[in-house]
Amino acid sequence: MLVAKQVADLITIARGLLTLLLIWLGVTQRASALPLACWVLILAWSGDLLDGPIARRSRISYHTWIGDHDLPVDIMVSFGLLMYLLAAGYVDLRLAAVYLLVWALVFWRWGVPQSLGMLVQAPIYGWFLWVALRDAPASGLWVVAWVLAVIILTWPRALQEVVPGWLSGMRDVWDQYRRG
Repeated sequence: MLVAKQVADLITIARGLLTLLLIWLGVTQRASALPLACWVLILAWSGDLLDGPIARRSRISYHTWIGDHDLPVDIMVSFGLLMYLLAAGYVDLRLAAVYLLVWALVFWRWGVPQSLGMLVQAPIYGWFLWVALRDAPASGLWVVAWVLAVIILTWPRALQEVVPGWLSGMRDVWDQYRRG
């Protein structure tokens, strides 16, 4: 019988596999798959929203490799979305290469703290949302509605934990940068 932690790990694995689906959609269906890519993104984000709370409800408390690598999976999903945008013709190869190279150097220098892991994803999601609203407005609006619903539902936690944690993490990275 599965415990909650294992269910959470399966959700995290599924999110990783959705990365491959995003890339496949870009390579095989290009821009025509944009509405479907919106729904795949909503599905991946929903899994990310659920896997942590499910893991914390587990009767058995233990760490797993997958649970400990939730942030890299989050980043992987955003990079999969970038690959979709690239393959579908929404992003120039040079821009994507520079973006990935800069972030590879940042991560090589400072590791992958939570705050930088969140920051690397934001421009990709922003670009995707702009493209979706421009070229597939009905699907893009569903993504916006999903984001707004999550903000409303998680507002207290966002204000008390997520935003202060991100700001603190960015301050730590800045302090590390200044120390050389």
